[in-house]
Amino acid sequence: MKLIHLLVVFIIGATLALAVMGMPAFGSSTSPGYTHVAPYYLENAQEETGVNNIVTAIVVYYRGYDTFGEVTVIFTAGTAVMALFVMGRD
Repeated sequence: MKLIHLLVVFIIGATLALAVMGMPAFGSSTSPGYTHVAPYYLENAQEETGVNNIVTAIVVYYRGYDTFGEVTVIFTAGTAVMALFVMGRD
């Protein structure tokens, strides 16, 4: 049974290693984020959103649902921590 678990871990590890080897280098100017997405945002953000700050335009207008989800997770975690503190006082 341990041999099967070891084999599964090895296969998953090898798959992940192959996937990482196929990725562009960190910060590479040839990565898809730099060649497709960033130029579009830089060229069209102010015209499409009417906001002068490009970072604000991206976070609020282009990635609004993403940002809302992150804020929801942080709020939920904070509420859970506060609930634990209140329960610990008893």
